[in-house]
Amino acid sequence: MSLLTTKTASEGVTYPSSDGKPMAETDWHLHWMFRLIHLLRRRYAGTQTYVSGNLLLYYVEGNPKKRVAPDVFVVKGVEPHDRRVYKLWEEEAVPNVVIEVSSKSTTHEDLWEKPRVYDQMGVREYFLFDPLAEYLEPALAGFRRIASDEPDAGLVRMELDDQQTLVSEELGLLLRLEGRDLVLIDQQTGDRLKTAEECEAEERAARELAVDRALAADDRALAADDRATAAELALQRERELRRQLEAELAKLRGSE
Repeated sequence: MSLLTTKTASEGVTYPSSDGKPMAETDWHLHWMFRLIHLLRRRYAGTQTYVSGNLLLYYVEGNPKKRVAPDVFVVKGVEPHDRRVYKLWEEEAVPNVVIEVSSKSTTHEDLWEKPRVYDQMGVREYFLFDPLAEYLEPALAGFRRIASDEPDAGLVRMELDDQQTLVSEELGLLLRLEGRDLVLIDQQTGDRLKTAEECEAEERAARELAVDRALAADDRALAADDRATAAELALQRERELRRQLEAELAKLRGSE
């Protein structure tokens, strides 16, 4: 049963926005957490989809100890406004996808504790990415929720394909390992998700390349013009020299 339906009296209960734990274990973990949130927010911009991370998610009304803080999570069908915390009983929407930027020190929590909670909530897909490749081999793992009428209902481990790729049916994305990087690819178009800065850098590089090519074409045109001008001048000099020679010959014939 989904924890969304489990409620207790909550009058006067405080739900803190911080648990006192560090946001991320290392700079690498922090980088990937922010990057994944940025990429997914750009993907769902303008839609009724909430993308966040490192936000306390309370899943039992009246019990502030019942909480998790997913590194990255996506909830479809809710308003994407800023929140202090996320309360399931108020939002009435469970995260469709959770991604944890995992590490060796959080192995037990990420592989055993959180999956049980996410499974009870009804989270449909759960991914783990180990950016330092400290304990996951390969460094990407995924779980998908199986329909409740099947005997092995719950979050079931996915298998990576030969390209080190997992499919997120909820997001319509391919999650692929490339070296120590995690790449998100649109399943329909094959386009990689990019940050605004990466898109701007590519557009700037494309503009600079177009300018370089235009300048090179201009240089070639000028060089061709210069060659044509030089050829015309040489022809004119040849004609003038021939005229002078013919005049000299005419003079010599007249003096005979």
